Amino acid sequence: MKLSRYEQETVVNYNAGEQTATLYTRDKAVMRKLDTLVADFPDTYKLTGQDEVSKTYSFPKSYVSYRKPRERAKQMMIANNRAKKD
Repeated sequence: MKLSRYEQETVVNYNAGEQTATLYTRDKAVMRKLDTLVADFPDTYKLTGQDEVSKTYSFPKSYVSYRKPRERAKQMMIANNRAKKD
């Protein structure tokens, strides 16, 4: 079944009372990444459900991270300095 880009959603769900996060996805790229993690780390990542278009995974909620954005201007300056040296 072909899904539109809009329908290829990913939802991460967790709460303060539990140590486990649940990830529901219909995005094939996310499924491939999580399937690799399930195969490589079966004690940590678990496939908990699937159907013809989606999969659900569980893993420790401490693995969900929030990052500040990278500083694009700083990266460009470093790249320019490297290019000037060569």
